[in-house]
Amino acid sequence: MTIRVLLADDQALLRSAFKVLVDSEPDMEVVGEAADGAQAVALARSEHPDVVLMDIRMPGTDGLAATRLITADPELSDVRIVMLTTFEVDEYVVQSLRAGASGFLGKGAEPEELLGAIRIAHAGEALLSPAATKGLIATFLAQGAGGRAVHGDVGARTERLTALTAREREVLVLVAGGLSNDEIAERLDVSPLTVKTHVNRAMAKLGARDRAQLVVTAYESGLVRPRVE
Repeated sequence: MTIRVLLADDQALLRSAFKVLVDSEPDMEVVGEAADGAQAVALARSEHPDVVLMDIRMPGTDGLAATRLITADPELSDVRIVMLTTFEVDEYVVQSLRAGASGFLGKGAEPEELLGAIRIAHAGEALLSPAATKGLIATFLAQGAGGRAVHGDVGARTERLTALTAREREVLVLVAGGLSNDEIAERLDVSPLTVKTHVNRAMAKLGARDRAQLVVTAYESGLVRPRVE
């Protein structure tokens, strides 16, 4: 299966570099390039990419607004968005996750990290590393930084926590802690397939697009609280 990638960045040179890198992989191809958020939304609707690499800061319609438009479109529900930012510690990162992005990556990341991020997002995993930055995101979410939630009704999703089984809540807490399915399976002494089933059921009950949205819900609902280092 070829992962179809859309590049959205106002720097043409950077887009060119990303295109060469992505197209060099046998399982990926660039299906479009956008210089601003409006173009990104239009191309997402016409090309239906699997993953969008979205710069946060762009002229006109920025990456955050574009992410909201894409994730709000039912026909693009399977499109995953990875936000690109110069500063990994950034309040916009939190707003991006609330808007429905699957995670973020610093523009200074190594080529293999970028390619890995595309594959992780395509697989429906949450791209919330490194751990220190993930902790900062958790702190912002818990404190309500960046204003109200913009992706879905957090109150409604919080209320739906009551529909989760005890094991699904336990798995949700571990997902919010950044553990993979294999790590959760080892922790709970069950199979990875069983964990995946619990994760998928939790996503369905909470109306979450992917694991990143599960993390957002876990913190915003108060089910998980950030540690104070």
